[in-house]
Amino acid sequence: MRLLLALRALFFVLLLPGTVAGYIPFSILRAGNLLRVPDLGLASVCAAVFAITGALVLLRCVWDFFAAGKGTLAPIDPPRFLVVRGLYRFTRNPMYNGVIALILAEAWLFRSIGLAEYALLVLVFFHLFVVLYEEPALESQFGESYRAYRRAVPRWGFTTRPFQESTGSTA
Repeated sequence: MRLLLALRALFFVLLLPGTVAGYIPFSILRAGNLLRVPDLGLASVCAAVFAITGALVLLRCVWDFFAAGKGTLAPIDPPRFLVVRGLYRFTRNPMYNGVIALILAEAWLFRSIGLAEYALLVLVFFHLFVVLYEEPALESQFGESYRAYRRAVPRWGFTTRPFQESTGSTA
Protein backbone atom coordinates (compact mmCIF):
# COMPACT_ATOMS: atom_id res chain seq x y z
CA MET A 1 0.00 0.00 0.00
CA ARG A 2 2.82 2.42 0.91
CA LEU A 3 4.61 1.62 -2.36
CA LEU A 4 1.48 2.41 -4.35
CA LEU A 5 1.13 5.73 -2.52
CA ALA A 6 4.81 6.52 -3.21
CA LEU A 7 4.33 5.77 -6.92
CA ARG A 8 1.22 7.98 -7.05
CA ALA A 9 3.09 10.79 -5.27
CA LEU A 10 5.99 10.53 -7.73
CA PHE A 11 3.61 10.45 -10.71
CA PHE A 12 1.77 13.57 -9.58
CA VAL A 13 5.03 15.44 -8.84
CA LEU A 14 6.19 14.76 -12.37
CA LEU A 15 2.78 15.60 -13.83
CA LEU A 16 1.81 18.76 -11.93
CA PRO A 17 4.89 20.73 -10.78
CA GLY A 18 6.85 18.99 -13.51
CA THR A 19 4.56 20.61 -16.06
CA VAL A 20 4.08 23.97 -14.30
CA ALA A 21 7.72 24.53 -13.27
CA GLY A 22 9.48 22.37 -15.86
CA TYR A 23 7.82 21.76 -19.20
CA ILE A 24 6.01 25.09 -19.59
CA PRO A 25 9.06 27.21 -18.60
CA PHE A 26 11.17 25.10 -20.99
CA SER A 27 8.66 25.83 -23.75
CA ILE A 28 8.65 29.56 -22.95
CA LEU A 29 12.44 29.67 -23.02
CA ARG A 30 12.58 27.68 -26.26
CA ALA A 31 10.00 29.95 -27.90
CA GLY A 32 11.99 33.03 -26.84
CA ASN A 33 15.23 31.48 -28.07
CA LEU A 34 16.61 31.74 -24.52
CA LEU A 35 17.66 28.13 -24.00
CA ARG A 36 21.37 28.37 -23.36
CA VAL A 37 23.91 27.60 -20.70
CA PRO A 38 23.80 30.61 -18.37
CA ASP A 39 26.99 32.59 -17.86
CA LEU A 40 28.75 31.67 -14.65
CA GLY A 41 28.60 34.59 -12.27
CA LEU A 42 27.18 35.74 -8.97
CA ALA A 43 23.69 36.27 -10.43
CA SER A 44 23.52 32.80 -11.96
CA VAL A 45 24.83 31.18 -8.79
CA CYS A 46 22.24 33.04 -6.70
CA ALA A 47 19.49 32.09 -9.15
CA ALA A 48 20.58 28.45 -9.03
CA VAL A 49 20.56 28.48 -5.22
CA PHE A 50 17.07 30.03 -5.30
CA ALA A 51 15.91 27.33 -7.76
CA ILE A 52 17.34 24.54 -5.60
CA THR A 53 15.67 26.05 -2.54
CA GLY A 54 12.31 26.18 -4.34
CA ALA A 55 12.70 22.57 -5.46
CA LEU A 56 13.65 21.43 -1.95
CA VAL A 57 10.64 23.22 -0.46
CA LEU A 58 8.40 21.47 -3.00
CA LEU A 59 9.94 18.06 -2.31
CA ARG A 60 9.73 18.49 1.47
CA CYS A 61 6.02 19.29 1.15
CA VAL A 62 5.44 16.29 -1.10
CA TRP A 63 7.17 14.14 1.51
CA ASP A 64 4.96 15.56 4.29
CA PHE A 65 1.83 14.90 2.21
CA PHE A 66 3.02 11.31 1.69
CA ALA A 67 4.37 10.54 5.17
CA ALA A 68 1.98 12.46 7.42
CA GLY A 69 -1.04 13.06 5.22
CA LYS A 70 -1.12 9.66 3.50
CA GLY A 71 -1.87 11.33 0.16
CA THR A 72 -0.38 13.25 -2.73
CA LEU A 73 -0.32 16.83 -3.97
CA ALA A 74 -3.01 16.09 -6.58
CA PRO A 75 -6.50 17.42 -5.83
CA ILE A 76 -7.89 14.05 -6.97
CA ASP A 77 -5.65 12.18 -4.47
CA PRO A 78 -5.24 14.56 -1.51
CA PRO A 79 -3.87 13.79 1.94
CA ARG A 80 -6.34 11.99 4.21
CA PHE A 81 -4.97 13.80 7.27
CA LEU A 82 -4.41 17.53 7.70
CA VAL A 83 -0.69 18.20 7.30
CA VAL A 84 0.51 20.76 9.86
CA ARG A 85 4.14 19.75 10.25
CA GLY A 86 7.38 20.84 8.63
CA LEU A 87 7.06 24.01 6.59
CA TYR A 88 3.27 23.91 7.02
CA ARG A 89 3.81 25.05 10.60
CA PHE A 90 4.94 28.46 9.25
CA THR A 91 2.81 29.03 6.13
CA ARG A 92 -0.28 27.33 4.77
CA ASN A 93 0.96 27.03 1.19
CA PRO A 94 4.70 26.29 1.17
CA MET A 95 4.39 23.94 -1.79
CA TYR A 96 2.97 26.71 -3.98
CA ASN A 97 5.65 29.07 -2.65
CA GLY A 98 8.32 26.56 -3.68
CA VAL A 99 6.92 26.26 -7.20
CA ILE A 100 6.74 30.05 -7.61
CA ALA A 101 10.31 30.36 -6.28
CA LEU A 102 11.47 27.77 -8.80
CA ILE A 103 9.82 29.57 -11.74
CA LEU A 104 11.16 32.96 -10.62
CA ALA A 105 14.63 31.45 -10.27
CA GLU A 106 14.38 30.12 -13.83
CA ALA A 107 13.33 33.58 -15.01
CA TRP A 108 16.32 35.08 -13.19
CA LEU A 109 18.77 32.45 -14.39
CA PHE A 110 17.75 32.80 -18.05
CA ARG A 111 16.93 36.52 -17.80
CA SER A 112 13.45 35.91 -19.15
CA ILE A 113 10.71 38.51 -18.77
CA GLY A 114 8.31 35.94 -20.27
CA LEU A 115 9.01 33.52 -17.43
CA ALA A 116 8.59 36.29 -14.85
CA GLU A 117 5.20 37.12 -16.37
CA TYR A 118 4.33 33.42 -16.36
CA ALA A 119 5.28 33.23 -12.66
CA LEU A 120 2.86 36.07 -11.93
CA LEU A 121 0.11 34.27 -13.86
CA VAL A 122 0.80 31.05 -11.93
CA LEU A 123 0.68 32.95 -8.64
CA VAL A 124 -2.74 34.41 -9.53
CA PHE A 125 -3.98 30.94 -10.52
CA PHE A 126 -2.65 29.42 -7.26
CA HIS A 127 -4.32 32.15 -5.22
CA LEU A 128 -7.68 31.66 -6.92
CA PHE A 129 -7.41 27.87 -6.61
CA VAL A 130 -6.58 28.11 -2.90
CA VAL A 131 -9.36 30.60 -2.10
CA LEU A 132 -12.10 29.15 -4.29
CA TYR A 133 -11.44 25.41 -3.98
CA GLU A 134 -8.76 24.30 -1.57
CA GLU A 135 -9.66 26.24 1.57
CA PRO A 136 -13.39 25.40 1.40
CA ALA A 137 -12.54 21.73 0.72
CA LEU A 138 -10.12 21.59 3.67
CA GLU A 139 -12.63 23.27 5.97
CA SER A 140 -15.31 20.81 4.89
CA GLN A 141 -13.02 17.81 5.40
CA PHE A 142 -11.21 18.81 8.59
CA GLY A 143 -13.62 21.26 10.25
CA GLU A 144 -12.42 22.99 13.40
CA SER A 145 -8.89 21.57 13.11
CA TYR A 146 -8.45 23.39 9.82
CA ARG A 147 -10.17 26.57 11.06
CA ALA A 148 -7.77 26.74 14.04
CA TYR A 149 -4.82 26.16 11.72
CA ARG A 150 -6.07 28.83 9.28
CA ARG A 151 -6.41 31.38 12.10
CA ALA A 152 -2.85 30.73 13.29
CA VAL A 153 -0.91 30.39 10.02
CA PRO A 154 -0.93 32.88 7.11
CA ARG A 155 -2.00 31.84 3.62
CA TRP A 156 1.04 33.26 1.79
CA GLY A 157 3.28 34.95 4.30
CA PHE A 158 5.20 33.30 7.09
CA THR A 159 4.72 33.32 10.83
CA THR A 160 7.66 33.43 13.21
CA ARG A 161 5.75 31.35 15.75
CA PRO A 162 5.36 27.80 14.45
CA PHE A 163 1.88 26.31 14.63
CA GLN A 164 1.42 23.94 17.55
CA GLU A 165 -1.32 21.41 16.98
CA SER A 166 -3.69 21.11 19.93
CA THR A 167 -5.38 17.84 18.96
CA GLY A 168 -3.91 14.48 18.07
CA SER A 169 -6.26 13.88 15.15
CA THR A 170 -4.10 15.35 12.39
CA ALA A 171 -0.60 14.67 11.16
